[in-house]
Amino acid sequence: MKDSIRKMHLASITDRFVKGEMGRRNFLMAAGKLGLGAGALGMGMGRRPFGGFAQANAQEALQPSPEVIKWLKDVGKPFAGTTLKLATESTPPSNAINSQLKKYFEEATGIKVEIEVLPLEQVLQKLTLDVASNLGTYDLYYIDQSWAASFSQDVFDPREQYSAKADLAMPNYNIDDFLPALVDGIAKYKDRWVGVPYDIPIFIMIYRKDIYEKLGLKAPATLEELYTNSKTITEEMGPKVYGTTGQMKSGHYSLECDWTAWLWGHGGSIFGPDGKFTGNDEKGVAALEYWKKLKATMPPGVDGWTWDGQGQSVAQGVAASMLSWGEFFPYFDDPTQTKVSGLCEAAVPPQPIALRTVKETGYGEIPGVGHQGGSSLAVSHNSKSPDAAWVFMQWATCADTQALITSLGGGTGPTRASVYDDPRVLANARVGAGTTRHLPIVRETIAKYMGSEPDLPEWAQLSSDTIPVALGKYFAGSYGSSKEALDDIAAQVGTVMKG
Repeated sequence: MKDSIRKMHLASITDRFVKGEMGRRNFLMAAGKLGLGAGALGMGMGRRPFGGFAQANAQEALQPSPEVIKWLKDVGKPFAGTTLKLATESTPPSNAINSQLKKYFEEATGIKVEIEVLPLEQVLQKLTLDVASNLGTYDLYYIDQSWAASFSQDVFDPREQYSAKADLAMPNYNIDDFLPALVDGIAKYKDRWVGVPYDIPIFIMIYRKDIYEKLGLKAPATLEELYTNSKTITEEMGPKVYGTTGQMKSGHYSLECDWTAWLWGHGGSIFGPDGKFTGNDEKGVAALEYWKKLKATMPPGVDGWTWDGQGQSVAQGVAASMLSWGEFFPYFDDPTQTKVSGLCEAAVPPQPIALRTVKETGYGEIPGVGHQGGSSLAVSHNSKSPDAAWVFMQWATCADTQALITSLGGGTGPTRASVYDDPRVLANARVGAGTTRHLPIVRETIAKYMGSEPDLPEWAQLSSDTIPVALGKYFAGSYGSSKEALDDIAAQVGTVMKG
């Protein structure tokens, strides 16, 4: 199927789904066959637990550096009066730029920037229609990690832009400053960069230090310690407080996210090198048995929670720990929003019992307890003002802007190495809204413990439907054993892969 025809079909089915003319499962199946990855197909289940922008009041006076403003004034003159458009999911960088920072860019350059903040599936709809029509409605594309293959030929490789447009190159932009693990896991497809890493939510360990100290416990260094700690807390403090929590709603992508962490942590993988499902081998069975035990230490409502309910269970003091998205942490530290401000601590994920290598998996799967999701920012080939868009993209992803986003309460970890050591970021490492005191843990998790899902067209249906639906049935007692449940998932995966 020619790429242009594929894109037109994709735009058509996406439009039908959003309008309610196509059911969820049929959309997943059709989109999978057309080559769209899993993260794009959130079906109103976007990745983000807390995409809002929690401003850190103590840092309100922070502004772009004079050097950056001078460059913007100089390079932006030819583009004054231009309007740029970006459709994006609600992420900390997008929200910070839209609500706090773009005014500096607009004042310095005379370029107007319109940012549409939309649910993830609507961002997908906008981009696919834009590509299929060649209209160039959007100058900049927000690209989920699993869209990289689908849009790789529709955007500029930033390395090529930087070398080809020397007169527009930002001084000290330093493309090598982006964390290598994120470039590989988020921004690259084959030999191309599909934008630059823009945002990185990732699983870290968050626990109630006061409760742990009261019961003489240490941050869990292993999966077994996570279980025994959680069991002790539940026995000592339940039903008021439970040891840990989860995002385990049946049929929801969040349930699949949790599963990957336990599977990878037990030395398992979703696929093998031959492309066949391996989640039902002895490692997979051990992971599911462990998870079932761990679930007994969680609040009863966990079966109905996505990441929102999971986060609230910690925020309201119901659960004492969680292995989940690092962007929760600045929210937990906000005394106006939660009951646990100053009580939580961050740690790297518990160490795996064993860990398979990439060569032992399939479809680019990268085992690691620190399950990650992420996105890139790119300039569209269809943009009517690609040079102005490139100027904005450099500014939006440069170290100075990232430091401002993070210091003002952005939530997730920066995608550049230098930003973690920026004095403005380090100065905000104190208890309070928008804290950065968890970022050393985020950085270490990215570098050493990050896990990434496989990249294949069918993953859309498998991750957002097949696997979490079957796992939900397992926890509801519909299977006789863990092995039976996983064998059924294997059979269903095989059917989807053949179809």
